[in-house]
Amino acid sequence: MGFSQILFSWTAIIPVIVLLYYFFRKKYTDQTVSSTLFWSEIMQETRVSPYLKHLQKNALLYLQLLALLLLVLALMNPYVKKSTIVGEQTIFIVDTSATMLAGKEQSTFDTHKKEMLSLVNELDGRPVTLITTGNTPKAILQQETNTKEIEKAIQQLHVTYETAQMNKALDVAQAFVGNTPTSIYVFTDTLDKKQLPMEKDTVKWIVKGSAKDLTNIAMTRFAATTDGQSAMALVQLQNDTDQEQHVTLSIDNVKGKEIATESVALPPNEAVTKTFKDLPLEDTMTAKIDAKDDYAVDNSQTVLLQTATSKVIVDQSMHQLIQKGLQTINISVKIVPSSQVADNLDATVVTNQTALLEKMDKPIVLFGRDDVEKVEVTGEISTTSDALFAFSELKDIYVSAVYPGFDDYKTIASVGDQPFIQRSPKGDIVVLADIADTDWPLHPSFPLFLWSTEQELSESIGSLGIFTPNEQRAVALAQGDWSIYSQEDEFLSSITNGLLTAPMKPGIYKARSKDEEKRFIVQLQAQERVIEKGTSYTLGELPDNGKEEISKTSFVHWPILMILVLLVLEWEVQRRRGFTN
Repeated sequence: MGFSQILFSWTAIIPVIVLLYYFFRKKYTDQTVSSTLFWSEIMQETRVSPYLKHLQKNALLYLQLLALLLLVLALMNPYVKKSTIVGEQTIFIVDTSATMLAGKEQSTFDTHKKEMLSLVNELDGRPVTLITTGNTPKAILQQETNTKEIEKAIQQLHVTYETAQMNKALDVAQAFVGNTPTSIYVFTDTLDKKQLPMEKDTVKWIVKGSAKDLTNIAMTRFAATTDGQSAMALVQLQNDTDQEQHVTLSIDNVKGKEIATESVALPPNEAVTKTFKDLPLEDTMTAKIDAKDDYAVDNSQTVLLQTATSKVIVDQSMHQLIQKGLQTINISVKIVPSSQVADNLDATVVTNQTALLEKMDKPIVLFGRDDVEKVEVTGEISTTSDALFAFSELKDIYVSAVYPGFDDYKTIASVGDQPFIQRSPKGDIVVLADIADTDWPLHPSFPLFLWSTEQELSESIGSLGIFTPNEQRAVALAQGDWSIYSQEDEFLSSITNGLLTAPMKPGIYKARSKDEEKRFIVQLQAQERVIEKGTSYTLGELPDNGKEEISKTSFVHWPILMILVLLVLEWEVQRRRGFTN
C-alpha cells in the first residue's frame, strides 16, 4: 500500500485543530438543583455505564474526527500495488484438443479457463488476442481491450476434439507480434520447448501445462471385419500407468446390447491386443473399457462393418504384399491383368496406372506412378489429421524414393519436404512410392492402412466411412438435399455441394436425404488417445528483464463513501440533541 499524493499529508493538522477546540471550549460546573433530584433513580442506569455516558456525550467529536481523518486519507490518494502482465500486448493460445479433457477433479481445459479469467484482471488495459488451436487456428479476439468482451470470449471456449497442431497456432501468434513487446500465454497439456520460436527478443513465453500426475488407460485401436456369416474384432489397449491395471472389455451392438466381454490384465506401460472371433453379425460395434483413469474420452471406440462388400480389383503389377494384404482383409479381392483393370468400373481399383485417375468415376487407390520417374528422398514421415491414420500411425518408416506429387491434390503425409500420400478432390488415395522402396510392410500400420483405405473406398450399404472431428471431405452422394443427424435424430448441419463437415464429438452419425440414409463415424486421432506428462515453464525476457510490472490500484472511493456515511450519522446525532444546542 502507498500514497500517490503524500503532499496532502499536511491536512492532518485539521483534526488536531478540532480536537484542540474541544479541549478549550467553555466548561460548566455541575450544580445540584432540587427540582432534578427526582430524576436521580431514573439516571442510575447511565451512571452504572460511565463509558456509555462518555460516548453519548462525545459522539459528535469522535464522528467529526473520524470523518476528517478519512478526508485526509482520501486527499493523499491511497493505492495498493498489483502485479500486471508484462509487455504492451498479450496473446492467449488455447489448446482445444480432446486431451485437454483429462483431469482429476477438474479437466485441464476448465482449469486453464479459470487461469485466463484471473489474468484478465492483470491486463491493465493491454490489448488481448485469443487464438484457438486445430487444423485451422482461429483468432477469436484480435487486439481486444474491453474486459467484458474478453471474459465473455473465454467463457465461451470449448473443446473441439481436433488435434492441436500447435505449430500452426504459434505461426498465427507470431503474425500478431511484430516488434511489439508481447507476453504469449500457451494453455495446453504439454509442449516441447523446442517448438517455441525464439527468434524475437520482444516475446516472453509462458506455457501452462496439465498436471503431472494424470493416469490413463486407452483403447488405441479397434477394428472389425466380417465374411458375411460372422464378425471378427481386434482391440488394442494401452496402459500408461506404472502399475498393473485390471479392466473389463466389452463389445456392444448399436442398441447397446453386450455381444462379448472379457476381463483384461494390463501390465504397466505396455500394450495388450485382444481378438474376438465368431461374433454375431452386426453392422455397428462399440468397444468399451471400464477403466478408472483421468481421461475417459479414449475408453471407447465404434466401427462400422461392411454389410455388403463390393469388388476390390488389384492390378497384377502391384507388389505381392499389397495383393496378399488386401486379400486377407477382403476375400472378394480379385487380381486382374493390368490391361483389364479399366474394365471394372463398379469396383474399387488398386493400381499404379495414373491415367485411370481421370477415366474411373469411382475413387481409386494408386500405389506408385507409371508416368514419371521417382526421386531419392530422406527424412522422417509426418502426417496430417486424416481419417486414414486413425488406426495406422506412420512412425519409424523408412522410405528411400518417392514419385513427384500432384499439384492440385491434398498432401496428408510427407517424407521430409516431399509428398508421400495424397488425396484427390474426387477422393482418390495416392501413395507416391513403390512398396519395394520402403520397409512399411514390416510395420503394423501397413495392414491397418490397407484396411482403412478399403473401408473408406468400398461402397457398403448405408456407410460413408470414418472421419476425424470437424474434418471436411468430399463424399459421393446422390443428387438431393443431404443433412447430418445424430443417433438421437437431432439435426446438426447440412451437406453443401458434396462437402461433408464432420461433427465435433466422436460417435455415430447419419447423413440423410429424402430417400436415403448413410451412416458414418467420427473417431479420435491416435494422438488424442495418449496423454503426456504436463509441462509448465517460462522462456524469454522483455526489456524490463522479464519482471512483472506493478500497477497502482486506487481505493480512494472507499474513504469517500465512509465520509458520507459519517456525515449522515453526525446529522442524526445533532438532530437527537437538538440543533439549538
